[in-house]
Amino acid sequence: MVRKIALILLLVVVTCSFASAQKRLGNETAAQKKQRMEWWTDARFGMFIHWGLYSQAARHEWVKHNEHLTNAEYQKYFDQFNPDHFDPKKWAREAKAAGMKYAVLTTKHHEGFCLFDSKYTDYKAPNTHAKRDLVKEYVDAFRAEGMKVGFYYSLLDWHHPDYTMDDAHPLVQVDTSKANYDRLNKGRDMAKYRQYMRNQITELLTKYGKIDVLWLDWSWDKGAKKGKGENDWGSVELLKLVRKLQPGIIVNNRLGLTEYADGADFVTPEQVSTKELEPYKGKVWETCQTFSGSWGYYRDENSWKTHRQLLDLLITSVSNGGNLILNVGPTARGEFDYRATNALDSLSYWMHANNKAIYNCTYAPAEFKTPDNTKLTYNPQTKRLYIHIYNYPADGKLILPAYHGKIKYAQFLNDYSELKYAPASNGTDVELTLPKNKPHYEIPVVELTLQ
Repeated sequence: MVRKIALILLLVVVTCSFASAQKRLGNETAAQKKQRMEWWTDARFGMFIHWGLYSQAARHEWVKHNEHLTNAEYQKYFDQFNPDHFDPKKWAREAKAAGMKYAVLTTKHHEGFCLFDSKYTDYKAPNTHAKRDLVKEYVDAFRAEGMKVGFYYSLLDWHHPDYTMDDAHPLVQVDTSKANYDRLNKGRDMAKYRQYMRNQITELLTKYGKIDVLWLDWSWDKGAKKGKGENDWGSVELLKLVRKLQPGIIVNNRLGLTEYADGADFVTPEQVSTKELEPYKGKVWETCQTFSGSWGYYRDENSWKTHRQLLDLLITSVSNGGNLILNVGPTARGEFDYRATNALDSLSYWMHANNKAIYNCTYAPAEFKTPDNTKLTYNPQTKRLYIHIYNYPADGKLILPAYHGKIKYAQFLNDYSELKYAPASNGTDVELTLPKNKPHYEIPVVELTLQ
């Protein structure tokens, strides 16, 4: 009986192991993945760049969808595209100055237009007034500044003749009837489009040297009536191809491969509040956010985030163990909007003084409670704890709860000026004495060297 039970248990273990193996696409260990991802988790801060024909409409990157434009109606943007001020070297300098360590550019967005020279389509930048491969110039410029380079590639394509209808397609926004879907899908072949995607992604991962990040976008909820997911994209084979072409690349989670343990390297909460980032602690993640409410250049939009809001996004991301990638939508002339430049400049000022509280940092160990009106980040390598002061205390006293016996030295991070501290009256807290005048930073940072 005991032997029989042992055999049953062995069979269960083998079966579970087999089932587990079926849910992995490769054989990378957790330690190997951690090493591959290390530069990215250390960097914490990147730049997204959404740029395409929609920059000329200047009223949202989904303008083709929102106004249900046909290819013929959208063609004027292709005919007029002439980014005469495009200077990716300037882009790279601004990103680096703002403290960003990597960048991701839209090589093709949902509109189907390619910024690179693809042999599989005529709908590309070299066939416009630009007359050249804009992706190559981006890669060269950002690499020259020592930044990692990434490519965004839309799985959707509202221009390709074989891309089948779904509930996001511009041509079904007015008439959602089955008859309209059937009429529009006549002659379309999603298998041909899948091959087109594979061909283009192969180009992107073989023509430009080492690519550090691939951002594929996006799969609908599988419960959606007319959405698309892993079978539509051929996601399993596509991810295998990506890993074969660029073994060290980092890939996001929008292929829809949720049932595979290695179907993605990081998750991507988009445009969420700082409060909504807290549940991601302990996961590998990157929140993608805009300076304003739009990803593409939107001339008349005024919902731009303040400097404080941007800092809060960055600090909160790191304090929950994640990355922040902030988006710029260049104008049709190929330069950053003045509002984006102003935002980058403000980040540059803060990051120059306080970037040690961001790079290589994560959430604080559980033993360190967060003082009132602050957020914590922590560098596990140097064992430095960073206190980001959101509301500077009027009396100059910052109470650190249960920190007694845990601090070796305290200073402001921006200038390394010493800060005095002493045990509080209860014997467990620490009272940190701050100067009357707040440092000239929206959110100053205290650095604690721990015992």
